[in-house]
Amino acid sequence: MIRLLSTGALLLSLAATAACGKSEASTSEHTPKAEDRVARGNYLVTAMACGDCHTPFKMGPKGPEPDLAFFLAGHPEQAKVGPAPKPQGPWIMSSFATNTAHAGPWGISYSANLTPDVNTGLGIWTEDMFLRAIREGKHMGQSRPIAPPMPWPAFRNLNDEDLKSIFAYLKTIKPIVNHVPDYQPPAEPEDT
Repeated sequence: MIRLLSTGALLLSLAATAACGKSEASTSEHTPKAEDRVARGNYLVTAMACGDCHTPFKMGPKGPEPDLAFFLAGHPEQAKVGPAPKPQGPWIMSSFATNTAHAGPWGISYSANLTPDVNTGLGIWTEDMFLRAIREGKHMGQSRPIAPPMPWPAFRNLNDEDLKSIFAYLKTIKPIVNHVPDYQPPAEPEDT
């Protein structure tokens, strides 16, 4: 009888230890390690083609190509845009040669600097600011509306973990000093 109780106590102890180990493992699965979060963010930024608008194009031997020296740095501050062209025919949007400035009925929008530069990029942003910006479509999570063609209404459907992963990845890329011009609202209609 003592042997049976000892065996039962041993099995119960092993089961409790296994359950504790399983609980700790499942908890750690829900909170990814920093390097896993960064890797996931890299994957998402690449799959969602963030660089197509936030990395300026330059002319290459086969036509426009991303200028990787300015990876995710937004519209180049030295690239002066000038007044927006008036839409013609069925066109509702015009894009600048770098593909980082876009004009339409909303005015002129410029692709933001997503690098972690403290003065001109996301360097001072918090994770919460980033999540609110994407969820609510507000610059820095609280100010002016984020203008087209930024597809924040689609990106806001990402889960918190994916958005946190994107932010974690953006904090690891090379900071680039590049002051993107401010959004320009549409011009007032001319009196005729």
